[in-house]
Amino acid sequence: MLVLPLKTQEMPTGSFPRSPNKLPFHHNVTLTVSLSVGSPPQNVTMVLDTGSELSWLHCNSTSANSTSTRPMFNPNKSSSYSPITCSSPTCMTQTQDFPIPASCDSNQHCHATLSYADASSSEGNLASDIFDIGSSNIPGTIFGCMDSGYSSNSEEDFKTTGLMGSDFSGMLLLGNNNFTWLMPLNYTPLVQFSIPLPYYDRAAYTVKLQGIKVSNKVLPLPKSILEPDHTGAGQTMVDSGTQFSFLLGPAYNALRNEFLSQTSRLLRVLDDPNFVFQGAMDLCYLIPVNQKSLPNLPSVGIMFGGAEMSISGDKLLYRVPGETRGKDSVWCFTFGNSELLGIEAYVIGHHHQQNVWMEFDLEKSRIGFAQVRCDLASQRFGLYN
Repeated sequence: MLVLPLKTQEMPTGSFPRSPNKLPFHHNVTLTVSLSVGSPPQNVTMVLDTGSELSWLHCNSTSANSTSTRPMFNPNKSSSYSPITCSSPTCMTQTQDFPIPASCDSNQHCHATLSYADASSSEGNLASDIFDIGSSNIPGTIFGCMDSGYSSNSEEDFKTTGLMGSDFSGMLLLGNNNFTWLMPLNYTPLVQFSIPLPYYDRAAYTVKLQGIKVSNKVLPLPKSILEPDHTGAGQTMVDSGTQFSFLLGPAYNALRNEFLSQTSRLLRVLDDPNFVFQGAMDLCYLIPVNQKSLPNLPSVGIMFGGAEMSISGDKLLYRVPGETRGKDSVWCFTFGNSELLGIEAYVIGHHHQQNVWMEFDLEKSRIGFAQVRCDLASQRFGLYN
């Protein structure tokens, strides 16, 4: 369940209307939302990504039936579709923080290329169209109509039509509502840099990482490795588009070693130096296939200024699909080394955001955290997906 107010609005205390701005999401490897785009509306499924600044759709502008099995949006079938010209101010403002500057295509349309840390990329033109999200109709929504690209996870990518970017420059805002039935929210300030830095993503939701602990033991990490340096490397991003969480090498190694120490009598380590899950997760375990539950594991606490995210139980280990060793399945620690991915940042992924109510309050420049059972919250909002 996810509630996505599309703009800041005052609401009566303890109440929430059943009609506008409610949108169920589904979780498998990514968080996805279903909506419609264009006139007449075309149904699309998009990955919800708080770490991306531009929403985009896979587009197919050919009139003939495509042989691709990937779901696509056809701009030629939408009377409200409007391409953005490269001379338009919108082209400049929407792409100013992109690593690759926008360009003009042969039709003088605004051409953009997006690249991601996992080596995925997407390329196409900026346009505007009507987005129907829940019961809200949003004309003139800017998005990328992408006709080429590369995915590092093509199997999952072919299940969705595109990506819904909802970072600082995106169109979605969760916050400014008073839900009295929630546990009290703990807030941490959002960190912003006005000066462009080579390794700092100004559009990401960035928070200040103050420490990491395993059970009640705080890791002895120097303050200098938890903060961005003069190049911007080392920022901490909250990103729903990334599945797991990744830490810079020194912090990851300290967490890995302490978790190994505290679980030495609980878990059997997979002794295979050639197996690294998703290229960055090298701490994996062997657990009998027929074992129904995990042992009582030590929790991991991610400490921010004013708030803490506690990760425990089955959120700490992930069963690798299809990976077995004899009668054992392979489970990996859900933190990885970001430097193995070529990322100079800390990333808090959506696996560790499950059953956490997160309030992105841009008006007060902060993020709030509260533990919540999402199945019960769904009932509160009349959503049962």
